[in-house]
Amino acid sequence: MKTIATAAALLALTIPGLASASLWNIDPDHSNIGFQVKHMMVANVRGTFEKPAGTLELNDKDITKSKVQVTIPTASINTNVAKRDEHLRSADFFDVEKYPTMTFVSTKVAKAGNDKLKVTGLLTLHGITKEVVLLVEGPTKESRDPWGNIRRGATATTKINRKDFGLVWNAALETGGVAVGEEVTITLDISLIRKV
Repeated sequence: MKTIATAAALLALTIPGLASASLWNIDPDHSNIGFQVKHMMVANVRGTFEKPAGTLELNDKDITKSKVQVTIPTASINTNVAKRDEHLRSADFFDVEKYPTMTFVSTKVAKAGNDKLKVTGLLTLHGITKEVVLLVEGPTKESRDPWGNIRRGATATTKINRKDFGLVWNAALETGGVAVGEEVTITLDISLIRKV
């Protein structure tokens, strides 16, 4: 066993991609997945998804070689209105029994200025996979919390059209327009803990 561990360590040192990468887990208790969408054509409704999970493989020497994947339980949606949340979990919208999670898997990371990135990836939602681009601030510098964990953080934003993912339910208004907007703004505030 010791020989295998030694060989693995030597391999990591000889392969640049492995030697410079660090692994990070999303801290679900200190991360927030938020969204907003226009309601009744007049105001934004905001909500969150809770308990995200995922990992970041951060290449410290060449950040464009980093990789990220995130999984979010759709049933965790919370807009602080129980009746509305029940409707959003139903087959009219997220159909959480059939599609219990949404996922994002990165395919490309590009620099976009100081401490900013463009992360392209595949978002799978409601059984449909589409390419989206996240505008990312961070990751921040490492920081050690009072319990000895090494942390970093990042904030990412994107916009999607919900109809692209088969979320097409709506209701017409007497005054014209529809009850729920098509464009959804998504913001991810992510806290990461370095995997030991």
